[in-house]
Amino acid sequence: MNSPQPQQQPAAETGSLASRYRRIRRQTEKLVEPLAPEDTVIQSMPDVSPSKWHLAHTSWLFERFVLGPKLPDYKEFHPRFHYLFNSYYYTAGDMHPRPERGLLSRPTLAEILTYRHHVDSHLLELIDKQRDDDQLTFLIELGLNHEQQHQELILTDIKHVLSRNPLKPAYRAMKLEQCTAPPAISYLQIPSGIVETGAAGTGFRFDNETPRHTELLHGGGLANRLITNAEFREFIDDKGYRTPELWLSDGWATVEQQQWGHPLYWSADLETEFTLHGEQALDPNRPVCHVSLYEADAFARWAGARLPREAEWESISAGVVVAGNLGSDNADQAMHPASCSGSGMQQMFGDAWEWTASAYAPYPGFKPLQGTLGEYNGKFMCNQQVLRGGSCVTPADHIRASYRNFFYPDSRWQFSGIRLARDETA
Repeated sequence: MNSPQPQQQPAAETGSLASRYRRIRRQTEKLVEPLAPEDTVIQSMPDVSPSKWHLAHTSWLFERFVLGPKLPDYKEFHPRFHYLFNSYYYTAGDMHPRPERGLLSRPTLAEILTYRHHVDSHLLELIDKQRDDDQLTFLIELGLNHEQQHQELILTDIKHVLSRNPLKPAYRAMKLEQCTAPPAISYLQIPSGIVETGAAGTGFRFDNETPRHTELLHGGGLANRLITNAEFREFIDDKGYRTPELWLSDGWATVEQQQWGHPLYWSADLETEFTLHGEQALDPNRPVCHVSLYEADAFARWAGARLPREAEWESISAGVVVAGNLGSDNADQAMHPASCSGSGMQQMFGDAWEWTASAYAPYPGFKPLQGTLGEYNGKFMCNQQVLRGGSCVTPADHIRASYRNFFYPDSRWQFSGIRLARDETA
């Protein structure tokens, strides 16, 4: 296996890297504390992974790609964990089938937590001993950003798991208060001409955010906020789900096959929705969430608009402070999209991932990481769509303007929403 090379990643000061490592690893474990051990085993559909699998897989990545190569005398925690907790790194070896992760009653949650602490003790010792190793710093930063992705997935996946339970249990019981009405939709001018896009500077970035390059924009407007539940309800009431001319061909086939009539987690009577805080009254002022690319595109067409292209989105978001309704370790904060207020661009970061009209494809000159870690992003650049901006469960220090998320167009279990764009601002 070739060693992956750092991409403009500076060496971090030893203490800060160790502190960041401890904080992020601890936050992952805090996310499963509200759960019973039985909750952490369930896989409610093939796209969902059990919570305890996330706990183990994030540790496996550090063990496989950091401890193994960097500590010649390191002894792996368990000889079969490599098979159980490899995700999709085929060049690293065989793996347990993804749709069967929910069949793994063993190892237990307690054993997996012991595994995590074993990895942590060796990683922290390694950071202390090899403090000037830039490649080590890069690998650990990659592992921590990977872990933050799985923190979001833990919440996304457990929401689906709990939603399938007839008792409709809450991940964290809380009553969501009704939000105030957001400002009216308006459109901010999208620049026209050649712009630079992609990751800039020297901070961490995934390889799919590079290289920085130029794009030609044709102007138009980007909506000032996300689409609300009330606005999406108008689409439903106007028989949007029964009007084939609004839909992409694959989208209409999916609607017909799956019998979609509303966003995932909405009740059949359109009065309530399932949240991480249990079943709640559907708030008309909150952003619509858990819609597929197909639904987002159909709504945009119905509204006389379109979805933004990712370069358009990034050209505007690059000038916006990364702040908003993002993930937090504050137990009193709701893990659900919220309304907005004020003028200017709202909700660019947080609340809900925003579908774009851009296919997930390599940037001009893209080069994946060397070796097995080159499988991280590049091999998925086919048949998927880009989302931007993060959601209410995305860690606040994980998202940035150049961040590219990607999912298949029929995916709905992610916290995904809608921002409109159009070719004219008036």
